[in-house]
Amino acid sequence: MRIMIVGAGQVGRHLCQKLSVEGQEVVLVDQDDAKLRRLERELNILPVQGSGASTRILEEAGIDKTDLFIAVTDSDEVNLVACIISKQYNVKTRIARVRNEDFYSKDSSLSEKALGIDLLISPDHAMADEIVRLAIFSEAFEVAEFAGGHVVLLGYVVQDCNPCVGVPLEQLKTAESGLRFVIAAITRGGTTIIPRGSDKVEVGDKIYIVVRKNDITAVEPFLFNCSSKAPNSVFVIGGGSIGCKVARQLEEKGIAVRLVEKDARRCKTVTELLDDTVVLNFDGLESHDLLDEGIDQADLVISVTNSDTSNILSSLLAKHHGARKCITHITRPDFIPMLGKLGIDVALSPRLVAANMILRFVRGGGSIVSVATLLGSDAEVVELKVPDSEKFRGMPLKSLYFPRGSIAGAIVRGSEVIIPSGETTVEADDSLVVFFTKEAQQVIEATFS
Repeated sequence: MRIMIVGAGQVGRHLCQKLSVEGQEVVLVDQDDAKLRRLERELNILPVQGSGASTRILEEAGIDKTDLFIAVTDSDEVNLVACIISKQYNVKTRIARVRNEDFYSKDSSLSEKALGIDLLISPDHAMADEIVRLAIFSEAFEVAEFAGGHVVLLGYVVQDCNPCVGVPLEQLKTAESGLRFVIAAITRGGTTIIPRGSDKVEVGDKIYIVVRKNDITAVEPFLFNCSSKAPNSVFVIGGGSIGCKVARQLEEKGIAVRLVEKDARRCKTVTELLDDTVVLNFDGLESHDLLDEGIDQADLVISVTNSDTSNILSSLLAKHHGARKCITHITRPDFIPMLGKLGIDVALSPRLVAANMILRFVRGGGSIVSVATLLGSDAEVVELKVPDSEKFRGMPLKSLYFPRGSIAGAIVRGSEVIIPSGETTVEADDSLVVFFTKEAQQVIEATFS
């Protein structure tokens, strides 16, 4: 497939990296020649210098031979104009990143349908949705749902008090007393491991489990001696677009929210946008003010100002005073791996969240139902339909070829969710949830295509 990406920023770079590794033909258009040359050396892409809103530049880049067009510059206008131009060349699928809220109103004359664009994506909307998902599963640092929400992949950081530490995985499965789960992967020292039965969990590991949603309350105590629950008290530091969206969604779930914003005029605007949130006018780095409002008793602190420095410091301050969990907005994805060592529970980049949302949309269709790209890892989870082929009917999973670096986490058959073993058989039209590293991706997709 020929893919054209307009914009060589963080989102464009992440998309190029993911799609070029899959063997796709990727063309990258940007006005910054130095940035293009650097990415050309690092990735297998074709760079084209110029504006994505120029018909001449797009023609030079081969727009007439393009299957998928993605515009992700920092300019809404350039992204929209580029997509509209691409429509004239019968590009099959068009995606644009747009920040302006007017485009997301159902009644707007500038909606996706009116503009002829297949997907409009707002980094702020995507970021807010991701934060709220993580807020509800209080003990996890990563959440992805499959099979209409009936199957969940959750990521946890292993502590020294967790019952699973030092126990071979095969013994955990033997002792599970009817619990059904799959430890799909372990991230250790920056490397993602698809574990086998003899592998052991170590303190500091990040482990990913696949489990039925109804079983989470039983599996968490068994493995981690904890239990996720929706927070009772939440502080949101920053009254910008993301902060308001998060507060609104948490309000709707009946969660008590305090929103801290140092700009008095913005506080007035935020107060008019929200119903039950307590809006506080002071700096999120003012320790005494935060303590007066109960930051030491907070279940969750969400730092989403426009400053990475303020977000990091306010999160560390909240953790120092006793807040249970913090979620931190970070513009630079390169900093995410080091923030965990500082004590920050979850660091999210809106650019990476938006890029992963685009990847889910791009890869959907055909046998693939849904895809989740895990932040901070080179692994992905895909939900795919088992083809109606003789080689799959009644075949046990152990007899199917799963390459090294992959593991089946769940089978969805009608309304039934099965957490499988090697003896579990698959049938045509089952949905199979598979966890894999990038080395195994092409083999998995080819096997079930």
